[in-house]
Amino acid sequence: MKNSKFNVGKTYLLGFGFLGISIIWALYNAYVPIFLKETFHLGSSVIGIIMTIDNIFAILLLPYLGALSDKTRTKLGRRRPYILIGAPLAAIFFILIPFANIYQNLGLMMLTIILMNLSMSLFRSPVIALMPDITPSQYRSQANGIINFMGGLGALIVYFGGKPLYDKSISLPFIVGGIIMFIASLMVVIFVKEPEIDGQEESKKISFSKSFSALMENIKDVVKGEKSLFFILLSILFWFIGYNAIETFFTSYAKYYIGIKASTGALILGFFALTFMLTSLIAGKIGVKLGRNKTIRIGLVIVTSIMVLSMFFHSLAILITLFVIGGIGWAFVNVNSLPMVVDMTTLEKVGGYTGLYYFFSQAANIIAPPLSGIFIDLFGYRSLMLFSSSFFVLSIITMLFVKRGEVVEENPS
Repeated sequence: MKNSKFNVGKTYLLGFGFLGISIIWALYNAYVPIFLKETFHLGSSVIGIIMTIDNIFAILLLPYLGALSDKTRTKLGRRRPYILIGAPLAAIFFILIPFANIYQNLGLMMLTIILMNLSMSLFRSPVIALMPDITPSQYRSQANGIINFMGGLGALIVYFGGKPLYDKSISLPFIVGGIIMFIASLMVVIFVKEPEIDGQEESKKISFSKSFSALMENIKDVVKGEKSLFFILLSILFWFIGYNAIETFFTSYAKYYIGIKASTGALILGFFALTFMLTSLIAGKIGVKLGRNKTIRIGLVIVTSIMVLSMFFHSLAILITLFVIGGIGWAFVNVNSLPMVVDMTTLEKVGGYTGLYYFFSQAANIIAPPLSGIFIDLFGYRSLMLFSSSFFVLSIITMLFVKRGEVVEENPS
């Protein structure tokens, strides 16, 4: 990397891409399960399977598209062409979801969901890979903190602003969310200039064979390389199983078990997102001071504790308090995990390793909804918190075997 300085302003601009993506997924996870249950009368296990469609696309496409963007050479750079293609399509299909629901046609609903998820998969790895592209190693935790702050802001917009919009019309949050995501992605394309990479002008064509070879090389690193990479990815798998179960079913848990409105359940998640967003700005600095691994483990203990306590306390005030604390722990985990993964490789392979990060996180999100849905069908919604906390405990154990991924010192060139 030619520039060893940390550009805070550019990082905030890049964060708009993450803000837009977070808005889409927060709305999708909060309300699509409600549509599927109330309009189409589907069981929780079936809803869980449907909610993994985005993750199936992600696990199949994101590692490949990350490696593909590493090999892409255009006048716009390596990452931005994917944003220009994927973001507009994703916004259109996302806006159409509530209208498909109104027609009460499951086939139309499924087609809209599938096309929206496919479009999102086209640009998620490239837009996230821009962070390590423009940020030296020693600042990546701080940069990821800013990006997660912006992502938390996006979720916050949904959980607090989405409630009055949804109560007025179920289509309004989707229309507003789709428009914001498109504008935010466009801001990244316009204002974030990618750094020059060796061989920038060598090829104007995307080489699919080279990107596939790069993907295979990255997978070999996981299987046969130093075990820290394997264990950090396994930890990511476990903690995202725990988190995604809550993200997918908490609004249903709130409505059908606690006995409050689904929109109120989304509001509780909003307090989680609020403290996540605020803590993200300092979680990266804490990761540098204490070490990323130790900071992640502290965060996992915090999140596990609030999930366990949530099994016993159901008053709105206590749940809000617990989720406020949980957001702090989740920031410690999320802000420092991606920098750990990308700092186990070189700049030329950052996109591919970003894809590996998403491969394992999305694999978790494929496993979590149907598996937690089966538990709910068998044992009721009360099993949700026990299911989630068990996987957070597993992630704490596997993090003990991670020995690499701390800050890599870089000399200014």
